[in-house]
Amino acid sequence: MTKAAKRPIKHLRWYIAGLLCLSSEINYLDRQTLSVLADTIQKDLGLSTVDYSHITAAFLWSYTVMYAVSGRLIDFLGVRRGFLIFVSGWSIANMLHGFASTVGQFRFFRALLGAAEPGNFPGGVKAVAEWFPVRERALAIGIFNAGTAIGSTLATPLVTIIALTLGWRWAFVMTGSLGAFWVVAWALIYRTPETHPRLSEEERLLILGEPSALPTMPAAVPLRRLLSMRETWGCVLARVLTDPISYFLLFWTPKYLQQERGFDLATLGKYGWIPFVGAALGNLFGGLMPRWLCGRGLTLDRSRKSAMFAVSCLVPMLCYLVTRVQSPGLAVAALTAIMWCHGAWANITLPAEVFPTHVLGTITGVAGSLGALTSALTQPRIGQVVQSVGFAPLFSIGAFAYLGAFVVVAVLLHDLGRIRAV
Repeated sequence: MTKAAKRPIKHLRWYIAGLLCLSSEINYLDRQTLSVLADTIQKDLGLSTVDYSHITAAFLWSYTVMYAVSGRLIDFLGVRRGFLIFVSGWSIANMLHGFASTVGQFRFFRALLGAAEPGNFPGGVKAVAEWFPVRERALAIGIFNAGTAIGSTLATPLVTIIALTLGWRWAFVMTGSLGAFWVVAWALIYRTPETHPRLSEEERLLILGEPSALPTMPAAVPLRRLLSMRETWGCVLARVLTDPISYFLLFWTPKYLQQERGFDLATLGKYGWIPFVGAALGNLFGGLMPRWLCGRGLTLDRSRKSAMFAVSCLVPMLCYLVTRVQSPGLAVAALTAIMWCHGAWANITLPAEVFPTHVLGTITGVAGSLGALTSALTQPRIGQVVQSVGFAPLFSIGAFAYLGAFVVVAVLLHDLGRIRAV
């Protein structure tokens, strides 16, 4: 190896955050392909809205089980190997959707996708905790999680173009194949800060100088010990209250625009991506605002909770507006603002602000699993309500979920930014 090849890469941790953002982009691009094509596939294969809700529920049932398992697997396998396995798995599963012709086949392939995709999130949170000091984790996770919204944003025009040009089956095959390129890049680039040959000693000291980032307690922690902590339940209940809103917005926004606002597939491709841009910007805001407030003397706890409370108060007004405005353009604007608030709330960041690195995969997995379980239970009900009544009752129910989740955080997660001993 030449001397130039060994030269440290300045600010390498932020390149790692960018790579994690790309994994989330591919994760949600694959996940959202079906949502964009739902109306097209329903008409082509004669499926009902309730059929569609059962297909999305199949994803969430396997997602629920594997979210908990994937957290433990990430802790056991490590971030590098875990990502290689999970990204390869979900990419193949998404490609298989292109061969489905019945509800049963779609449910099976959707369940495979749901079994592989959860590993992205405990893996990403754990990677951020390995590579970033505590004060930077909200921003780093915001960048990582912004990929979910960017992937959803790209899905609408990209999938539409492929479907209109080559047919909807090719959209699954082509989006699924993108994961192979990411897997190669990950295998070549990712190492831990302790062993990475391109990390400067100055940056290594910044990362590993945090007591919470040092591997001082590598032994496995029993799950019953984690479940006995109120901080665990604060993270879990925050996800239980807000994850169903996340999946409602993700899986049903394209159908809302087509069913309630009269968009066809071409119009959806032109404008349906805009709300997901709001989510991406919200994810970044959820990391940048607390950092800005901390720089002006506020604690991380007060900074994060101030941002969370402010966006929680905005959501009820926005949910009311989206059901009342007559203009499709104003409806898209209100949806964009709702998704911005959802991203800015940053529920996935919470475990990294209270738990040490060696249990983050498990905590994130348990919280995500129970959040997905709640979402799976709600999907068939959503389908029935949409088919019989419409979307207005669903926005009304979801309007106050974030305020409820904020109360949970305030009561159970005292002092964000203080890493607990486990």
